[in-house]
Formats: sequence, structure tokens, C-alpha cells
Amino acid sequence: AHAEVAALADARRRGHDVRGATAVVTLEPCDHTGRTGPCSRALLDAGIARVVVSVADPNPAAAGGADRLRAAGVDVLEGVLAEQGRETLGAWLPAVERARPFVTLKLATSLDGRVAAADGSSRWITSPQSRRHAHDLRADVDAIVVGTGTALADDPSLTARTADGALTHHQPLRVVVGHRDVPAGARLHGPGGELVHVRTHDPREVLRVLHEREVRHVLVEGGPTLAAAFLRAGFVDEVHAYVAPVLLGAGPPALADLGVTTITGALRLTPREVVHLGPDVLVVATPDAPAPPTGTSTTSEES
Repeated sequence: AHAEVAALADARRRGHDVRGATAVVTLEPCDHTGRTGPCSRALLDAGIARVVVSVADPNPAAAGGADRLRAAGVDVLEGVLAEQGRETLGAWLPAVERARPFVTLKLATSLDGRVAAADGSSRWITSPQSRRHAHDLRADVDAIVVGTGTALADDPSLTARTADGALTHHQPLRVVVGHRDVPAGARLHGPGGELVHVRTHDPREVLRVLHEREVRHVLVEGGPTLAAAFLRAGFVDEVHAYVAPVLLGAGPPALADLGVTTITGALRLTPREVVHLGPDVLVVATPDAPAPPTGTSTTSEES
């Protein structure tokens, strides 16, 4: 149920009479019938006299609740603490506004930007604290995306797990991008979220497919070619960079070619948060501007 319906039901269970009460909501009450009826109608039926709204609903299929309430004589106040409301809604809001999933790019590297040693070994560059945090992030997103190169080389399970190794209640979709098949015995076929194979090298097509499945938040975990493709296409909304105080000197880098040929063309980011995780540091940052259109944005190396 939507928040308003759940709140009204909870009030009834507790024996509270909500007639004449004020409802304070982050998102404008919906005015459409989905899994439940319109929240605007539920508020009217309950006798709510005043509704305080932080953020208008950007979804044209669901918007209109404020107008319906106002037309029925309810006092509606909109735009209250709008900035804080947007933050509370998290990735959902920009995903609906842009009609594509919000994309978080996860990087886990040595201090010199490597994701593995020269022999390909990578377990583990980062600390247990960083890996625990990364599993919490996985449990919050709707889908984890990797390229076929990573799927074949690392044989990941792409699951979200608790501190004791058990699967969390919510398991994100496991999305593999590229044309090569995932072997029948791969861990991706094991316990966890649904496996979705998107046979393309185009980040835009990946996001289109996931948007049609109502995926709102995507975590791109690699490899370097896929990460670079999303950055070059300008589709990365946020970067989570786990950096360990380890020096390798050789081995694959976190990113493939971004098409940057001079320092003035560098993709700059604005740090939003810095978190110490044991010996590691997590930097959460957002790109200052979309990456410049420097050639193709496909993932051909991960086919």
C-alpha cells in the first residue's frame, strides 16, 4: 500500500479518529489506481482536513492528487521543505523525472586506481568494512549491472548479503550487458535476484529495458569498459569510489578509455560525502556535467 493508505490503516488499528486531521506527506498523494486506489480518495474518505506536501509528483500518470483534494475543500499546502523532501525521495525522484533509472557507478580500487593485480587477482583489495558497506548499497538498489567480460572473468553472484553471509530479504535484479552467453554453471544462475541478460553494448538501451521494468536505481559494478561506456554516455548520476591504501603499480585500471586527451577535457566530479571504512575511504561524488561526446559509448570489449 502507498504511505497514506498505510498510515490511515495504522491510525484505525490504534483507535485514532483522523477526521479533521492534518496529513503531512513527502510526495503529493497519487490520484490514480494502481495496486491500491488513489491516495487522494483515501484521504478524502477518511475526512482529512489539511494536507501538507513537500514535493509534487512528477509522474503524469499519478499526479493530480493535490488538485483533487483542493477541489473537495481540503486545505492543501505545497512545496514545504522541498529540498529536504527531494533528498528523502532519493533516487526515485530523478528516475521518474528523467524517465530512466538513476545510475550509481561503484568503483573499488587501490590507491593507484587498480581493480586487480597484474595476474588478475582482486580478492580482496578493499577491507571487510568496505565490502559490508557495498552489500548494504546492493540491498538498496533495484538492479546490479555488469558486462559480460566481468561476468565471465569473475563469476560473481551479484547478491546482497547480511554480515553473516545470508541473503538479504530484497535481492536486486542481476543484469548482464553484452552478447556472450552466461555459462549454465555460473553463480549468476544461483540463489539471488532474477538474471536479466541485455544483449547490447549501448547504455541507453540498457536503461530503456530497465525503465520498462520500473527499475528506479541501478548500480553499475563494472568492468572498466562498461563503467567507461556509462560515463561517456553521460548516464552516471553518482559515483561510489571505495579506495584502499594499497599500491599495485600494475593491473587493470578502474576505467577504460574515456576519450579524454587533455586535462581540460577531464570529467570533474563534486564530492558529496567522504566516509572512513576501516582503513579505506569511500568517496561519494556526482559528475559536474555529462561526459563530452567523444566517439562511441558502447561496451565492445565486454561482448
